[in-house]
Amino acid sequence: MLYFVATPIGNLKDISFRAVEVLKSVDEIACEDTRHSLTLLSAYDIKKPLFSYHKFNEREECEIIIEKLKGGKNIAVISDAGLPVISDPGNILVNALKENNLEFTVIPGANAALSALILSGFNAEHFCFLGFLPDKKSDRESLLEEYKNISATLIFYSAPHDVKKDIETLYSVLGERNAAAVKEITKIHEKAEFFNLKDGLPTEPKGEYVLIVEGAKKNAEFINLTEEEHINLYINQGMDKKEALKRVAKERGVPKSSLYKYTIKEK
Repeated sequence: MLYFVATPIGNLKDISFRAVEVLKSVDEIACEDTRHSLTLLSAYDIKKPLFSYHKFNEREECEIIIEKLKGGKNIAVISDAGLPVISDPGNILVNALKENNLEFTVIPGANAALSALILSGFNAEHFCFLGFLPDKKSDRESLLEEYKNISATLIFYSAPHDVKKDIETLYSVLGERNAAAVKEITKIHEKAEFFNLKDGLPTEPKGEYVLIVEGAKKNAEFINLTEEEHINLYINQGMDKKEALKRVAKERGVPKSSLYKYTIKEK
């Protein structure tokens, strides 16, 4: 049997009795960083052989894990924090387990995305978790385009060196929206900072973040407006044609090219 075991996301006490029991019972434990995991395992007097299983060796180690399971060993997989597989290594392994008809299960526990969603106070009835944004700008924008018109709350993970860039990309595609940046979840300095994507994070980024962004709003003011009336609404408010065109395209979820005809006066 293979166990995907959730570990604490900050506070070492946020681990289940079952998780501790499983980690003590297995033959070996696969973890992202053996040194990091030793802190948790030592706290609960768990002494088992460890081996590295991370995104850089996932495919190779996956084959080794499969062979160990076929040889009768019980193995636990943990990540540095939270649930394995969720924005962490594990998807390749899950597919391999299914292909080889090998048993596996999940030992649930702490999760940063869901914890941050609750701390943000944003709509939690409908939400969409998108994890880390891609590195390439065009890929980031393409991904966000797919989700910009849904009303569900959007959840992202963001590394400290990517926070500003991520927020700028979110604003460029999603427009002005309320957001929250949540960090140090379950720790002493747990904090949720609220801001608008247009303004960016009010403080200097430090640490890992979960970014929560409100979903698209269906503004009743625009429902009965034609595209031309919608553009003129902003022009009459003092916005130049280019900005009005850009904003209307975002709000209506249509390409700017389809609106150009409304900004060209007939001669």
